[in-house]
Amino acid sequence: MRRTTHGVRYAVAAVLLVALAGCGDDDEPKAEPTPTADASATTAPSPTSTPSQTQASGGTVDAPESLTATTALLDWQPVDGSTDDAVTSNGTWTLTIPQDASTWQLEKRGAGGASSGQAGADPGWKVSDGLLDEDWAVIVLQDEQEQRPSKATVTDLETGKSFEIDGRSDVPTTSGGTWALGDDTLLHATTDGGAYCLAEVDLESRRSTVAWCAPKRHGFNAAHVTEDGTSVLTFDDSQPSCRTVVGIAGGEATPFPGVADCKAWEGLLLEDAAVWSVIPRERRVEEAHLYSRVGDGYFDLGPGVAGTLTACDDAAYFVRDPQQQGGPAALMRWSPDDGLSVEYESPKGEAFIEQPRCGGDTITVTALTSSGDEQVSAGL
Repeated sequence: MRRTTHGVRYAVAAVLLVALAGCGDDDEPKAEPTPTADASATTAPSPTSTPSQTQASGGTVDAPESLTATTALLDWQPVDGSTDDAVTSNGTWTLTIPQDASTWQLEKRGAGGASSGQAGADPGWKVSDGLLDEDWAVIVLQDEQEQRPSKATVTDLETGKSFEIDGRSDVPTTSGGTWALGDDTLLHATTDGGAYCLAEVDLESRRSTVAWCAPKRHGFNAAHVTEDGTSVLTFDDSQPSCRTVVGIAGGEATPFPGVADCKAWEGLLLEDAAVWSVIPRERRVEEAHLYSRVGDGYFDLGPGVAGTLTACDDAAYFVRDPQQQGGPAALMRWSPDDGLSVEYESPKGEAFIEQPRCGGDTITVTALTSSGDEQVSAGL
C-alpha cells in the first residue's frame, strides 16, 4: 500500500475542497472559500426501513426506498505497468498518466502489435486531466502557476487526427476548472464578460458554444456529461457555501429535484433518472451518501466516497469504503434497470479505491491496500 487509507482520505478531502473555485463577479472569477459546517443546513432524508432491489416504484423524497446491493463481480484483469500510473482503457486504446503528471502516453493495441505516442508537458505545465471514451482522447495541460489558460489536445481515435483547445479558441479556456467528456461532447470552464461559464464543444464539428453562465459570485465544478444530459455542482460565496447540483439545458440550470438544500457534492443524469451524492457531515467532506431517482420514485443507495461518482456505459458507479473492520472497499454500480450491485472488491486489508476511470464500455480501478496495491480493468 503506497500510503495509509487515513492519509489518502485527508488528501482526497483537501483536493475536493480546493476544487471548489471560480465564482463569477463583475471582475474575474474569485476563488471559492472552503465550505464549513452548517448546523442549520437541511439534512439528508432518512430512508425507509425495508430494503428493496425493485426499481419499479421507489419511495418519496422524505422516505426514499433503501436498496440492498447484489454481488455481480466483473471479470477484472490486471493492467500492465505501475499502479502509480493513472491508466484509462477503452479496450483498444490505453491512456496513461504517470504520478508526476509530467507526461502522457496514448497507446493502441491490436493484431499488428502496439503503436504509441508520447508527449511531455511543456515546462511549467502539468497534465491535469486525461479523458478517454470509445471515440476520443483528451489530454488537458494546466499551468502550474495557474496564470495561463489551460490547453487541451483532442484526438479522434478513428482517424488519429488531433486539434487543440486553448485560451485562443473561439470559446477560450480559463485557468483550471472542470472538464468532462461524453456523447461526442467536451465540457470545460470559460469566462464571458466577467462571468464564470460552462463551454460545450461538439467534437465532430469542433464548434464551441457557451452552454451556461453561473450567477454573479457563484461558481461550479464536478461537470458530468452523458447522452441523457449535462450536470454540474454550483456553489455560492456565502459562509458556509451553499452547494446545488443542477442539470444544464437550453442555457438554464435546473436543480435536481429531491436533493437536500445546500448539501450536494455531485450528480449525473441517466435516462429519466438521476444519481447524486450529499455530504451529511460538513466536517467530514470525504464521507458522502448516495441517492437516486427514477421518474417520481426515490432510492437510498447508501454510503460512498465523495468525488467518485462516475458515469460509464449507461450506469452510475461510485466507491464505497469498507463497512466493517478488515472488510473490502467496493466499486458500486447503479442503473434504473438493474438496481444496485457490487462490481469489484479490493484485496483484504486496510483499503482505499481511487475514483474509477471510464473508457466508454471499459472501466479501470486502482485499489490501495495494506496487502498490496492493484490496478485492474474490466469490459462492461
